[in-house]
Amino acid sequence: MLTNIGEAIALIISVVACIISFILIIKKVEKSQLRKSWLIVNTCMIIMCLGMISQIFLSKPLNIPPIYFEYITYLGNAFLSVGLFFTALIYANTKITFKKRYFLLFIIPVASLLILWTNDYHHLFYEKYSIYPSQTVYGSFLPIYNAYSIGMMVISIIYLLRCSIKNSGFFSIQSILITLAFIIPIGINILSSFKVLDTTIYITPISFSLTIILLTFSIFKFDFLKLVPIALQRIVNRISDGYLVLDTENNITDFNKTFLQIANAPANKLRGKNIFSLVAKDTYFNIDAALLKEYIEKSKSTGKIYSFEIKLSNVEKYFNVEVSSIFSESSFLGILMLFKDITQHTLDLRTIKESQDMLMEKERLASLGQLVGGIAHNLKTPIMSIAGATEGLKDLIKEYDISIGDPEVNENDHHEIARDMYNWVDKIKDYTKYMSDVITAVKGQTVTLVNDESVSFTVSEMLNRVNILMKHELKNAIVYLDISVKTDENLSLNGDVNSLVQVINNMISNSIQAYDGKKDQKIDLIVERINNNLVITVKDYGPGIPKNILKKLFKEMVTTKGKNGTGLGLFMSYSTIRGHFNGNITVESKKNEGTTFKIILPLFYN
Repeated sequence: MLTNIGEAIALIISVVACIISFILIIKKVEKSQLRKSWLIVNTCMIIMCLGMISQIFLSKPLNIPPIYFEYITYLGNAFLSVGLFFTALIYANTKITFKKRYFLLFIIPVASLLILWTNDYHHLFYEKYSIYPSQTVYGSFLPIYNAYSIGMMVISIIYLLRCSIKNSGFFSIQSILITLAFIIPIGINILSSFKVLDTTIYITPISFSLTIILLTFSIFKFDFLKLVPIALQRIVNRISDGYLVLDTENNITDFNKTFLQIANAPANKLRGKNIFSLVAKDTYFNIDAALLKEYIEKSKSTGKIYSFEIKLSNVEKYFNVEVSSIFSESSFLGILMLFKDITQHTLDLRTIKESQDMLMEKERLASLGQLVGGIAHNLKTPIMSIAGATEGLKDLIKEYDISIGDPEVNENDHHEIARDMYNWVDKIKDYTKYMSDVITAVKGQTVTLVNDESVSFTVSEMLNRVNILMKHELKNAIVYLDISVKTDENLSLNGDVNSLVQVINNMISNSIQAYDGKKDQKIDLIVERINNNLVITVKDYGPGIPKNILKKLFKEMVTTKGKNGTGLGLFMSYSTIRGHFNGNITVESKKNEGTTFKIILPLFYN
């Protein structure tokens, strides 16, 4: 025993180191497949060391053949290479699904244990056993076991190194530690197996303990068991988007430097914390916890990406938050949350909206200019008629004044003069009523577009305003408006009648312009009730609208009028019907057959 006291001390140090590593990993490293596999490797090493220590201290005092302690040692030794292989496999893939074919990897380790434990009967493992490999005579099976064990370890180191070099670089400390951790024990094991080194069997567990110590150092110093190795972390720290990685329990496992800057929080306040406990306490992000939970569950079940926007509470910063699932071979690993800065985009949209409002106001004023021209014409006719009626009345008054005292003027003549006066007065009343209607309609149309005052109006009142306001434009173009009412004209609606009239008039104007100056054309204006909707149809028989314009007619400010149009008319019309009436506008158009617009107003909404 005294001859092996130095190796016994080394083994005791090794087993203590393995136990400390085991405890630290349990306490410090988050739960994962990689942690479990590494704990299995630690356990194998502890069993190996304890078996060797027992052999040194108990074999001679208890008069037990040393080979019997190998029965204990190989409980760890046989499965060590398999444990290292699965550790490397999980490290390379983050998480694996255990497949049936993996059971094949356990055939040789299990067979080795059975052959070793029955070695006295067949000597397939050892023909002659000694703690010195140079004095050991191997059985026919032991070279198979050694080849398998060394092969599995070589494959493991290739896996680990390939992933480490890919993520951290060839000359990174992590890669160097992994290389040293495996090359030293594998090299010693190979040299010992081929009897090149004249040493004891105790050197193998001692050298593998060095592997455990080096890789445990990597775990705590360089995050060897982390999902994202150190070099990849450096890369993601440089991207402009912040990200959070949540595990299956919604605990924060990783993030980049950009997110720390966004969150304005130190790393130790985030790592390992449950995202919902932070959201509940934090007023900085203003994240709706219920919405976040809903999107996480949806992403887990569908694999799709869900997003929502947030605004930081204390600064003018806007973010689009994307929630997506992380899967590996159909196994759910966690959730990735991306925080994309859309501040500039949001501010640009606001600027565009303000510019758009100015353009809309410009279009409204242009429409108002057209309206004023129509008003001038519509009022000019009744004013001239009233002036003519006034002259007619003056003539009758003179005639009546002269007839006073004239014996030839009888009672019937006086009544006839009175009837003529009444006729002129009735005409003046009709003209003034028409003027009043024009003024009422114009007054409504001059209200700004932002006015959303809701009033009750009938189909008849709406059509009357349309007729009055479009009369001049239709007359000038020599285009006939055929109005067909297929519902009760007294049907009552509630909403902004002025906006509705403006939309209808805009469509009629577009139809007039579609004829491009052709005379004696027709436009159909049909009002009908279909189910619970009032449908207003404006139909022309012009050249139609090109397909490339048709598909984006209500989505963008497009026009077929070249420099004479802004494209705002229909864009505004659609917004008006959606915003003021919760309705819709549809369009159908065929080349050389015409265009049909339908304004659909839900009656239950009104």
